[in-house]
Amino acid sequence: MLITLNLFMNQTYPSAEKLKSKKLLEALFSNGKKLNEYPIKLVYKQVDFEDNVLVKVGVSVPKRNFKKAVDRNKIKRLLRESYRLNKHIIHDKLDKKHVCMFLYLGKEIPDFNQLNTKIIKLLHKLLEKELN
Repeated sequence: MLITLNLFMNQTYPSAEKLKSKKLLEALFSNGKKLNEYPIKLVYKQVDFEDNVLVKVGVSVPKRNFKKAVDRNKIKRLLRESYRLNKHIIHDKLDKKHVCMFLYLGKEIPDFNQLNTKIIKLLHKLLEKELN
């Protein structure tokens, strides 16, 4: 019987982990670091904030590429779900607070498996950069 580690971790995505603060967003985009794994770009920054969470995450899909809100919302749901399922990759190992933003840069609606593999790669890259 194979039991993976992430079954024991809390796999929720509570409101406290959502990136909503204008001040944090401005700090993130003014001098955050970037990682690319097409079609997703990850912008992240080590920031100290008051909430009792380790990482705050936001997702964004540009209106320029997807005119219909239905399509943008679907992609955002897929991004959030993929992060929620794989956040154990960074939550177990990061020791300082970070803010992250996943930006979808593709032109077509992706499937979940494609996004999931890209998010996993980005989270591993983030961990590698921050631990070194």
